[in-house]
Amino acid sequence: MITREIIEKREYETLSPYASKVAESKGRGMPEEKCAIRTDYQRDKDRIIHSKSFRRLMHKTQVFLAPEGDHFRTRLTHTIEVSQIARTIARSLGLNEDLTEAIALGHDLGHTPFGHNGEKVLNELHSGGFRHNVQSLRVVDVLDSNGTRRGMNLTQEVRDGILNHTGSGTPYTLEGQIVKISDRVAYINHDIDDALRSGVITSEDLPKDCIRVLGKDHRGRINTLVTDLIENSYEKDHIAMSENCMEHMDLLRNFMFRNVYHNPRVKKNEDLEKVKNMLESLYRYYLDNPGQLPSDLYEMVPEFGLAEMVKDHIAGMTDRYAMNLYTELFVPKAWK
Repeated sequence: MITREIIEKREYETLSPYASKVAESKGRGMPEEKCAIRTDYQRDKDRIIHSKSFRRLMHKTQVFLAPEGDHFRTRLTHTIEVSQIARTIARSLGLNEDLTEAIALGHDLGHTPFGHNGEKVLNELHSGGFRHNVQSLRVVDVLDSNGTRRGMNLTQEVRDGILNHTGSGTPYTLEGQIVKISDRVAYINHDIDDALRSGVITSEDLPKDCIRVLGKDHRGRINTLVTDLIENSYEKDHIAMSENCMEHMDLLRNFMFRNVYHNPRVKKNEDLEKVKNMLESLYRYYLDNPGQLPSDLYEMVPEFGLAEMVKDHIAGMTDRYAMNLYTELFVPKAWK
């Protein structure tokens, strides 16, 4: 039988000197008895996969608001694609694949309904502001509990990777750094794929210089970026991409902001106003009716404050739950 101790020993024998060895983890906030079979990073990954917040990602917007097609990405499929890309890089660099996967699977747990548009609304509504990476950490630390403990009690390395997967912070592990750049590689390319499928853009619209450097199709671009990242990070104490690939990936990202993310065909102004009105109405409803919060959140009001718990509840909603709840609370019902 391959036990946890054997896996921990093998990490020293097979992984890069720069890899995060689980036996050297900074540990958990609350000490726990070790598992006989799984390492701590494996357990973190399993806790995330089995959490309610992870399951809710399947009904949260990636880019297209409430898409009707079966093949548009959701926040869950985005997470899986980030995990796949990050694991490939980690394996090729001899880094800790379990840690990489755990960070990747947990990085977007705090995302709001309706994607970054919902995030913007909550950031304006909530006095403490709102950033989805900070909320993701709050989900794993406090909100997603199993009945016997508060939060998931993840290792410090996973928590750091989740918090710093976006923004100005840099994860202190190479595995976390991999997830940070894999997130960008994934969303730029799969959002192009969705935009092409929807007809918002055509392949001829894509910047010719970027296509020449990175590749003409989805598969080719990801392969170019992943290969470049591996070649430029091998046996180094940091994760890096070549200047040429980074420059053209950023140019492609800028193209997407101009032509897709801010395209009124993708997100009509009236739909954005509806999202804003919906989330504002729900936020104020729970401020006025705190007793209607889910019981587990209501119990934490004395500790964290009402506004914080209302923000947590709104952020945890899926798109369809928010729409159904808004309809139930604010749309008149037909007389029967």
